[in-house]
Amino acid sequence: MSDRKTHLDGLAVASLLLCCALWGLGQVATKLTLAEVPPLAQAAFRSLGAAVLVALYARWRGIALTQHDGTLRGGLLAGTLFAAEFACIFIGLQFTSASRMVVFIYLAPFIVALGMPLVARTERPTGLQLAGLLVAFSGVAWAFAEGFVAPRAGQRQWLGDALGVAAAVLWASTTLTIRATRLSSAAPEKTLLYQLLVSGLALGLASLLVGEKPTLQVGVGTAWLLFFQTVVVCFASYLLWFWLVRHYPATSVSSFTLLTPIFGLFAGVLLLNEPLTLRLGAAAGAVALGIALVNRPRPAALSPARQVPAPKAS
Repeated sequence: MSDRKTHLDGLAVASLLLCCALWGLGQVATKLTLAEVPPLAQAAFRSLGAAVLVALYARWRGIALTQHDGTLRGGLLAGTLFAAEFACIFIGLQFTSASRMVVFIYLAPFIVALGMPLVARTERPTGLQLAGLLVAFSGVAWAFAEGFVAPRAGQRQWLGDALGVAAAVLWASTTLTIRATRLSSAAPEKTLLYQLLVSGLALGLASLLVGEKPTLQVGVGTAWLLFFQTVVVCFASYLLWFWLVRHYPATSVSSFTLLTPIFGLFAGVLLLNEPLTLRLGAAAGAVALGIALVNRPRPAALSPARQVPAPKAS
């Protein structure tokens, strides 16, 4: 029996805010760790480490992960997209700032909102929601142009920015894959394990192929950063994210996470001393406005579910 909800309740809002804060800090942690651990090896380590944690958690909870339920094809596709997404992010952070990267990654909800009607007709965006997406996209596009006319992170800042946009497309594709395949009815733990295990193996192989030379001799600070990325971000927050995607409207869930650029922007400025430019600040503001428009409630006449009053988020 499905227990999907038609709106974001208080639990969903609180959970999304926590995820946004952790993901905003995650980009900073990745950027700092690059000083000692190369990008693909770093991404592989955290994916494989988190995969072990997910498997142990599922065993503890008695969640079956190996039954034949028709999720293999979707799981392999989602895992491959997940690997490509984080390859773009980790490599891109070598060329652009963490605060810029986190803004560009969150183009993903726009793509989810536009693509969701193809897999779930009940989640067709309204005109107001499309306007919100357009506002946010315009702000991000203006900030992206800065990488060509006034780069602050080096002459190849545009390349890092472009990889951030590519990561957004891949993340949105992963979300749509989950909803369009049998993964939509699978346990969140299984969905997450597919992505972590497939991406960990793929990224590890890619690291070897490109000649990265990771070392186990890292500083205490880097070790703690890897712990934060693996246990807190890649394990706990992603498990929570996939549970939210399963139980709440994907368009609203994905759009709400546009708050992450705000957290990431200020984390980069405060912790890494990255510049806060007018364009980047405007992009973050446009994203926030886009959230407000996308999450405006539908008119009662257009939403039968609202004929019965629903609990309001507190």
